[in-house]
Amino acid sequence: MTLSHADILRIMEEEGIRPSRALGQNFVGDPNTVRRIARLAEVGPESRVVEIGAGLGSLTLALAETGATVVAVEKDRYLLTVLSRIVADAPAVTVVSGDALSLDWDSMLVPGEWALVANLPYNIAVPLVVTVLEEVPQIVRMLVMVQREVGERLAARPGDEAFGAVSVKVAYWARARVAGRVPASVFVPRPNVESVLVSLERRAEVAVPPGVAAYRSICRLVNAGFTSRRKMLRRALAGMCRAPDFEQAGIEPSARAEELSIEDWGRLAGAVGEW
Repeated sequence: MTLSHADILRIMEEEGIRPSRALGQNFVGDPNTVRRIARLAEVGPESRVVEIGAGLGSLTLALAETGATVVAVEKDRYLLTVLSRIVADAPAVTVVSGDALSLDWDSMLVPGEWALVANLPYNIAVPLVVTVLEEVPQIVRMLVMVQREVGERLAARPGDEAFGAVSVKVAYWARARVAGRVPASVFVPRPNVESVLVSLERRAEVAVPPGVAAYRSICRLVNAGFTSRRKMLRRALAGMCRAPDFEQAGIEPSARAEELSIEDWGRLAGAVGEW
């Protein structure tokens, strides 16, 4: 059992809950949608799942239905009591109070492989995904529901309009794709933005071997390149890359940041070297 649109409205009325715009609270009130998310996340009886921003538990219940072990994280203290009561009869669900951007992941997650499944608000989506990829190797895959523009940035490829620094950083750690769209009509309250589901699968090996270039060196170049993304790289990276560096990496100095793949950035960082 999970929650319908009518269930969400009833619970909000009974508990005096007013969704927080600051926390990006839009609760999913459609059983088909949350079960679709659980299915796309490919979780089941042997899976361990951490859900960020569990809210009123719509998605939590759908994940529990699969037989997965679920750790449901919620920041809003006003929702925690209600959430705990809603999922009380769901097997293998643990409710955790915490801010997604300051969690002690090692103490929260038992050893083994985990999936992260979440309906993420706009303001934490990018930093959370990047932090998990950089710092939480236990999480080997993610399925996140985010604002369409954010999702397109996470999954963008070189040459795409949405391609940017975060796209490169994600590609270093994972393979990302937009797995589907979610209509605004399934949310309570209804948002004024489109939402998409983004699937991220952690690479068995990072896209650029550490022996070629360090991640921090790649990020330094990527950040500089996309800060002046309309400039040619020889200008955007002036003072960081010399002509021989571009030549060694096989990259045209007249190229722009959005044209380079993660492998290109890796070769360029390797040519520049540590300094």
